[in-house]
Amino acid sequence: MIPVSVKPEVSYLSDLLEQCRQAEPLKADWLQKLRQKAAATIQEAVLPSKKDEEWRFTDLSPLSQLKFQVASTQKTLDIASLGLDITPLTLPEAVNSRLVFVNGTYAPQLSSVSAIPEGVFVGNLAALPAQYQSRIQNYLGQQQGASEVFTALNTAGLTDTAIIWVAKNIAVETPIHLLFICTTQEAPVICQSRCLVVAEVGSQLSLIEHYETEAQGCPDSRKEPYFTNQVTEIWLEENAQVNHTRYQRENGDAFHIGKSAIAQARYSRYTCNALTFGAKLSRHNLEVFQTGEATETYLNGLTMIGKEQLADTHSTLALNHPNGNSDQRHKCIVDNAAHAVFNGKVLVPQAAQLTNAGQLNRNLLLSPKARIDTKPQLEITADNVKCTHGATVGQLDTEQVFYLQSRGISEAEARNLLIDAFAAEILDCIPLASLRQRLAQCVACKAS
Repeated sequence: MIPVSVKPEVSYLSDLLEQCRQAEPLKADWLQKLRQKAAATIQEAVLPSKKDEEWRFTDLSPLSQLKFQVASTQKTLDIASLGLDITPLTLPEAVNSRLVFVNGTYAPQLSSVSAIPEGVFVGNLAALPAQYQSRIQNYLGQQQGASEVFTALNTAGLTDTAIIWVAKNIAVETPIHLLFICTTQEAPVICQSRCLVVAEVGSQLSLIEHYETEAQGCPDSRKEPYFTNQVTEIWLEENAQVNHTRYQRENGDAFHIGKSAIAQARYSRYTCNALTFGAKLSRHNLEVFQTGEATETYLNGLTMIGKEQLADTHSTLALNHPNGNSDQRHKCIVDNAAHAVFNGKVLVPQAAQLTNAGQLNRNLLLSPKARIDTKPQLEITADNVKCTHGATVGQLDTEQVFYLQSRGISEAEARNLLIDAFAAEILDCIPLASLRQRLAQCVACKAS
């Protein structure tokens, strides 16, 4: 780590902005204007602090004590060409439907999209076909919440984007794997990744968004700190379906701040399985905006942390139209002196009559020093709805542990079985068998 004196919030953001703007964008007028607008937003903003209601449980001072620089594009490409081993990070179901970005830079040598059917584009912004060039301006950087400070910082430094574009009425049978890797650098670096998904009318796809560190999938193998600032925008048009699994397992010195912004047109169905295991400090802002009636939204989350990790999940589900259905289940398993945060908002205004929304946050504390701050929220002004929410915080049941011991199971094994069962409800929602198995092994490893 390279400690520096803490700078004023405005100066620190200005320094980050200056670093991010050094990256060379594509030569497109609309992209330049998008970056400039975001940069103007940053110049008027300050780094969030615990004085801000939305950040009062998450202290960003460890982040502001580091001076980051943008990862070298040339070095990144050299690393990719020299044969970075990503085999342990690949998924057998998506071996030929995979995009890889290293330090935020597209790595074609590590990617393979031969299994992608006609009518579907999976690639980066530089390779976007001509028929999409005029339309992308209506999607990239156009989600609500674009002025949030870290989202604007990502946009201000935007050089390339992972793009998935599914044409009308096409069902993509093969899952698509987006793998984002950060590699060792000489100094702390900031890696800004971007993802845009457009699911046109009646289309279907399954997406795995995966954040890792190099060294064969072992996040604890590197010691240099780095900062991943990530934005994903997903647009579901009428009657489209997207199953989205987001898996974050960065190393123990990393900082990870991510945004998932989703727009759902009428009759669309969106599922998010958000899994947070890694990073010293992480935050996931999940924002779903209903733009038409009769949508279905399913949000499943699992946070499992230990040591002195801090993991913050902030979700907003804005149900602005009638006949919407949603269900959110988020679980946290917290060990040692780790700290988890959950803040889930469900907004049901007067126009959203006949909405059915449920939200539940369940938390398991494995250590006397473990901490959870939970705040499930329902804001309802409609008068003909069915909405529920709740939160539970507890420890492993000693009677259940004793019962298992009475059947010849050791105390450690009994605890692990109960932890596995607690996590299984979320892991069972993951559509890929290989990823379910890998995550179950990860849960078992962390529990032991």
